[in-house]
Amino acid sequence: MNAPTPNRFRNPRAKHNYLGQSCSIVAVGSYVPERILTNAELERLVETSDDWITTRTGIKERRIAAADQATSDLAARAALKALSSGGVAPAQLDLIIVATVTPDMPFPSTACLVQQKIGATRAAAFDLEAACSGFIYALEVGQQFIMSRTYETVLVIGAEKLSSIVDWTDRNTCVLFGDGAGAAILQNRPNAHGLLTAYMAADGSKGNVLCVPGGGSRQPASANSVANRLHYLRMDGKETFKNAVQAMHLAAREALQRCELDISQITCIIPHQANRRIIDAVAERVGARPDQLFVNLEKYGNTSAASVAIALDEAVVAGRIRRGDLVLLLVFGAGFTWGAAVIEW
Repeated sequence: MNAPTPNRFRNPRAKHNYLGQSCSIVAVGSYVPERILTNAELERLVETSDDWITTRTGIKERRIAAADQATSDLAARAALKALSSGGVAPAQLDLIIVATVTPDMPFPSTACLVQQKIGATRAAAFDLEAACSGFIYALEVGQQFIMSRTYETVLVIGAEKLSSIVDWTDRNTCVLFGDGAGAAILQNRPNAHGLLTAYMAADGSKGNVLCVPGGGSRQPASANSVANRLHYLRMDGKETFKNAVQAMHLAAREALQRCELDISQITCIIPHQANRRIIDAVAERVGARPDQLFVNLEKYGNTSAASVAIALDEAVVAGRIRRGDLVLLLVFGAGFTWGAAVIEW
């Protein structure tokens, strides 16, 4: 029987380490479509302005996928970058998890489509839906397979084509969202702690605050559902803002407490890239310094499950995260769902 992994943090999983092993992110990658949709262009679509969008959200532009690009195409591009970065062959993958709310189709899963596109013929594959919290939820699920020694190499992807469900006549929501994908490869890295903890939570009583009402078994697609625009995203902005700030603050506090860490010990904080005012409010509540935050919201807008994954890749490429650094990921999304992850890189 293996001895417990040495741990300089109090980790809720430490007591289980004699049964399993740690899980690290060994490589990351991301992809965003080429087309840039600026605030100035949106001014010609709906009644809005660059000043209004920038002041209220911090977003200057977002990426929009081509008509012939689906979520699986974005996900595959991000996956191949992660595989190349980590020196991992597609045939080494044991499992693919895709977090998305914009699958190519109801079934088969987007993960199965990605498996075919990247040639990962050995991998099992499934999708996970937790909206903007999807990447952390998927990280935690993937980690369980590594810790239990069920699989050695897991690919986790957050990918969205939100432009396909945005109502381009609704100025309150269409300015917020963009398309893209981010990927991470999980393995056991000997003598490394990796993912120290992942906190997940949900409140289904507020599910109608941010949703796409049509297209499911509750309101199947019909001429009436299309006429009433039920297949587009709907959001109560004020209620979402209030809950996002509270939930992400709670998630950060809980995750740090589990590891007996203080926010000052975190090298890089990557919050869900939804709204600059939300990010700043959460940072103030948790006592974060501006230099700890990594924000790319102004370039991409809210890419839902891809948001934190894209930002994580860009932070690594920019040298904001190095081996041994402590990283805090924070998410909030429809459901409502929220969570946090603390990672020793």
